[in-house]
Amino acid sequence: MSTDLKWFKSSYSGTNGGNCVEVATCPHAIHVRDSKDLTVPALALSPAAWSRFLTYAAA
Repeated sequence: MSTDLKWFKSSYSGTNGGNCVEVATCPHAIHVRDSKDLTVPALALSPAAWSRFLTYAAA
């Protein structure tokens, strides 16, 4: 995974160090990570899989 990714914190994440999910996008993948433990590898999803996840999560 590229170290040049620009990570964005979820708008649902708290500001007091609670549950923090971060997302970074690139042309061929959406990367998701838990910002509390950066030693755990990020999850990489195809844009189509990410879109299906967002549709499911919004329902």
